[in-house]
Order: sequence, then C-alpha cells, then structure tokens
Amino acid sequence: MPKLATPDSPAAVNNFRRAAAAILLTVVLAACGKTEAPYVERPVEDLYNGAMNAVAAYNWEAAAKGFDEVERQHPYSVWATKAEIMGAYAYYQQNKYTDAVSAAQRFLQLHPGNKDAPYAYYLIAICYYEQITDVGRDQKITQQALDALQEVVRRYPTSEYARDARLKIDLTNDHLAGKEMAIGRYYLHQGLYIAAINRFRTVIEKYQTTTQVPEALHRLTEAYLSLGVLDEAQNVAAVLGYNYPGSEWYADTYSLLTGQKVASSDEQKQKEGWIGRTWHSVF
Repeated sequence: MPKLATPDSPAAVNNFRRAAAAILLTVVLAACGKTEAPYVERPVEDLYNGAMNAVAAYNWEAAAKGFDEVERQHPYSVWATKAEIMGAYAYYQQNKYTDAVSAAQRFLQLHPGNKDAPYAYYLIAICYYEQITDVGRDQKITQQALDALQEVVRRYPTSEYARDARLKIDLTNDHLAGKEMAIGRYYLHQGLYIAAINRFRTVIEKYQTTTQVPEALHRLTEAYLSLGVLDEAQNVAAVLGYNYPGSEWYADTYSLLTGQKVASSDEQKQKEGWIGRTWHSVF
C-alpha cells in the first residue's frame, strides 16, 4: 500500500504547486473576461452633439446619458451648462420626475442667473403637476405643484412660462378644492356636521375662484339645516343665489329651503338688494 505524502515531502510540494498554478490561471482568465474598455476622453462638441442627436431621435435614455457624460468629462465648459438643463429635460421625457427635478434644481443652484433659469423653474413645476393624482389620494404632490407654479409666476411674471403656469394654477387650486369637498361630503354623510362645515368654508374662503364653490355653498346650507341653524342656512343660500343665480346648485338649495322651485328671473331681481346685503354679513 503506497504511503501518504507528508506536508513537506517532494510529492506534496509538487501537488501544491500544481494546484496553485491552476487557481492562478483561473483568476487571470476571469479577470481578462471582465476587462472594461479604457476610459477615453472625447471632445466636448462630439459628446454634446451625440446627445442632441439622441434627442432628435427621441432616444431619451441615450440623450440623458450623453448629457451626463458632457458634465463628467468637461465640467467647466460652456457645453456642460447647456448639458445640465438638457439632461433634466431628457429625464422629464422619460417620466423620471425625481431625476428631472434634481437635475433642474442643481442647474439653478449652479447658474441662478442663466437665461434658461425660467425654464428650469417651469420644468420643476411641470414635473410635479404631471404627478397629480385623483382627489381620493394624498395631495402633497398637488401642493408642491401649486407652490412651484406660483414660483414661476412670481419670478418671471411676463414670461411665456408664467402664462401657462397661471392656467395650471387655476386647475391645481380646483383640484385641491375638490379634495376638501370630498372630505366634507364624507363628513356630511356621516353626520359630522361641524367637521363638514369647516371643510366647505375652507373651499369658499381659500378657493374662491374654483368651480367647487357653488356646491360648497349648497353643502354648507345643507349642513346648517341639519344642525337646525335656519338663519345661517338662509344666509348662505342668499350668497349662492347672488353669485350663482343660474347654477343648478342654487336651484337645489332653493328647493331645499322652501320646498319650491327657484323663483323666476324677475322675482329674483327684486330680491337682489337683500341678497347683496347678506353677502357681507356672512363672509
């Protein structure tokens, strides 16, 4: 029977060397397989034009990577400044809103006086605006959109971006008012009249120019009637009739209070003096 080799015997040493050589060869081959292409700096014009070509081809992912590469290789060039805002736009086109907002905010921090600053502010606002969800969900993003849109108008009131921002502000306010109405209606149906009244008054006082106000006045009248506060209900109904005489909500409110259909236009005109005086006593 052959003897086992001892650790320091010639046979053991040869076996160890062969094993070590095999392991080393395996490691070298694996490393060769993972070798990356060497970093090569490219002219800034080539990088920027390549990214713009990707934009023209609507290849937004490649465009974003290309603009990022301009910044990485040539951070102090004038092209890097252009690449920063274009990169934000490329992220926006991919619906990568968080990346787009971060890129635009970084651009504004580095270049607050740049001619593209108005667009950067507008892009941030649009990123928030396009994430607005239905009124059944949390409206934090809606408030962020409103704040960002108002910032555009405040900073650049005569710009083309401000004109569009004003339209979106109205829609955003209407959305926030809709959220208050949804909560108010829930409270009303649950018999939590004081909580409902607070929500409806918020709509009337904070979102006066929205489409939600006529219904808010109607629901407020309904809540006051449920509490048995007839004078307050009549006052609110008068405000609704004075400001929205042709509204279906006023017709419903009038019927709710009187059990009759709304008065004719001639009869309504005779009441306008009393209704007008009531407005200031309520709100």
